[in-house]
Amino acid sequence: MEESAKDYLSSGNSTKLISDMQLYVEHITEHLWKENNKLFMMAEARLQHVSEKVDKELNEIEASKLKDLGKSREHYEQLAETLTKDVSQQGI
Repeated sequence: MEESAKDYLSSGNSTKLISDMQLYVEHITEHLWKENNKLFMMAEARLQHVSEKVDKELNEIEASKLKDLGKSREHYEQLAETLTKDVSQQGI
C-alpha cells in the first residue's frame, strides 16, 4: 500500500491504491473484530483512570508527527475525502 499511496500522491490515480486497500481490509477484518470485541474492552477497563493522560499524549504525538511531516490533520482528512469520492465513482 505504501507504493500505491506514493503513486496516488504523485499521479492522482487512485485505482491501485483502492484495490490494495480493499485487499488489506479483507485480510485484517477478523483480526480487527478480535481487537474491538476483546482486547479494547480489556484495555478500556484497565485504562479508565488514565484516559485523560493517554488522550493528551496521543494528541501530542499526532501534533509532533504532523509538524515533522509539514502537514495538517485537515490535509489528511481531505485525502480521505478524495479517496472516498473515488471509491464511490468506481462503484465499490
